[in-house]
Amino acid sequence: MAKINMSLKKNEMPTQAPDVRSRNFDEVALGYTKEMAMDEAMRCLGCKNMPCVSGCPVNIHIPEFISKIKEGDFEAAYRIISKTSSLPAVCGRVCPQETQCESKCVRAIKGEPVGIGRLERFVADWHNTFCAEMPEAPQKNGHRVAVVGSGPSGLTCAGDLAKAGYEVTVFEALHTAGGVLVYGIPEFRLPKAIVAKEVETLKALGVKIEANVVIGKTLTVDELFDEGYEAVFIGSGAGLPNFMGIPGESLKGVYSANEFLTRSNLMKAYLDTPETPIMKGGKVAVVGGGNVAMDAARTALRLGAEKVCIVYRRSMEELPARREEVEHAQEEGIEFRLLCNPIEILGYSNPSDPRDCKNGFVSGMRCVRMELGEPDAKGRRRPVEIEGSEFEMDVDTVIISIGTSPNPLIKSTTNGLEVNSRGGIVVNEVGLTSRAAVYAGGDAVTGAATVISAMGAGKTAAAAIDEYLKNK
Repeated sequence: MAKINMSLKKNEMPTQAPDVRSRNFDEVALGYTKEMAMDEAMRCLGCKNMPCVSGCPVNIHIPEFISKIKEGDFEAAYRIISKTSSLPAVCGRVCPQETQCESKCVRAIKGEPVGIGRLERFVADWHNTFCAEMPEAPQKNGHRVAVVGSGPSGLTCAGDLAKAGYEVTVFEALHTAGGVLVYGIPEFRLPKAIVAKEVETLKALGVKIEANVVIGKTLTVDELFDEGYEAVFIGSGAGLPNFMGIPGESLKGVYSANEFLTRSNLMKAYLDTPETPIMKGGKVAVVGGGNVAMDAARTALRLGAEKVCIVYRRSMEELPARREEVEHAQEEGIEFRLLCNPIEILGYSNPSDPRDCKNGFVSGMRCVRMELGEPDAKGRRRPVEIEGSEFEMDVDTVIISIGTSPNPLIKSTTNGLEVNSRGGIVVNEVGLTSRAAVYAGGDAVTGAATVISAMGAGKTAAAAIDEYLKNK
């Protein structure tokens, strides 16, 4: 038996140099080599009670797949992961393992946890590089299920149902499958080819993808039942951006992070001669402190911005983005203006410019400084404005990244579908909505959350749909 690696630190993830990567859209993290992966796997103690698994929303058999890496059997490791995860190459890149599986790792008591996410990525990439064989579609059981949305919850639900023999059709509003994985996460964090490969694997299992179909517009949920589908899963995400409600948000040069990233990621505004316009260069302020804010800021930098800053009303300790993403942003030269909050976006009018309209262009942003007061209902210290602390920032583009809400289209066109005050679809513990045979999960229920939590919801709903149709 191989000797346990008792190093207190993970194997470092190789990355592009900051001054190089900040000007290209290639993936920042380069991935483990075979030797690094096996060495990192040796840090796993193979705990019998497997605390790490309890931290995984899709219950990947973590010690089992890591034991196969120790043996050098990477394909067997991939098969173990694939038993419970439909998107291993995606999860290995974008899941917040540090607050989930790795937070339960025994090695973290005295040192750093095992690099579970990095090992998952290595295994998935190894499979995608060296194994061209696609899975075989199981025998169909004669039941049809419709899945609305091809994001992480929808793809997971579709994959699990397809493996159980269901005829599954996924309806996607945009022209490319992947949902937030392709329109919301930049290429340098999650290459589109990785998502496309995962989608092709699901297609091999028999999943059908219907793009350019807006459920609630092209078809309604009721019409899906009329067409012979026996159950529907709604995984339409949270694509409705929130704004601050301050003066100047209608100026040209103000974007929601959703729009900015969609234009860059899916509409290819990063090209030298893009068909979709986007503000390039100049001074950019991104308002917000989550992962989406980091993505928007780092994208703006790669599009040629002269200067990019994150504007966040709390301190670094409260910043909700992953530490790794914050560190990468800092290394790339993005400035953090903490404990300050915008109160107005300033503009100017230029009648000689044919692009100009009534609202004009961004010329700056007025902010106030903040201090942290008493904790709010979530336990975070509430930011309080410091009287007389107003100041102006010189910016040309403002990107608002303060969260999103579920799209209201489906709830407004589906009879009997109960939603909460935030617009999220109300479900029970297995994802069943107030409508019989209609299930939902992911951001359409919770509002913006993590990829892996959305996958967990899709997995739970797939099991419930299977149980429902077996007993029907």
